Amino acid sequence: MLTYTPQVTALKAKLFRGFSDTSRLSILEALRDGPLTVGAIVEKTGLTQSNVSNHLRCLSDCDLVVSTPQGRYTLYYLSDSRVAELLHLAEELLHEVARGVYECTRYTQPTEPTGGASTGCEREGAGHG
Repeated sequence: MLTYTPQVTALKAKLFRGFSDTSRLSILEALRDGPLTVGAIVEKTGLTQSNVSNHLRCLSDCDLVVSTPQGRYTLYYLSDSRVAELLHLAEELLHEVARGVYECTRYTQPTEPTGGASTGCEREGAGHG
């Protein structure tokens, strides 16, 4: 078990950034039902292929998603069943606190970048993560 230190808290914040972007969250939600190709993820989420590919790279870099080549395609899936469990727990919590979250003025919805080039997933000093 991790101890509570500023470094652990910062690492937890980085983990939650993987879930905080609406595109990444849509991809994680799509993968809850099982492995999917990029095309299937595009179909389920309504995101563009380039946006999905960029966010999958980010999610893979952070070990939230893993991939397996399958012939001409690559299947993507959640790296750990606890990712799906965390999404489920978030739904349960949101059921209880949805009104407060909806009315909260301290958290604003970030605007989507034009062109889908940026994923908002930057690793310190490396441009990813």
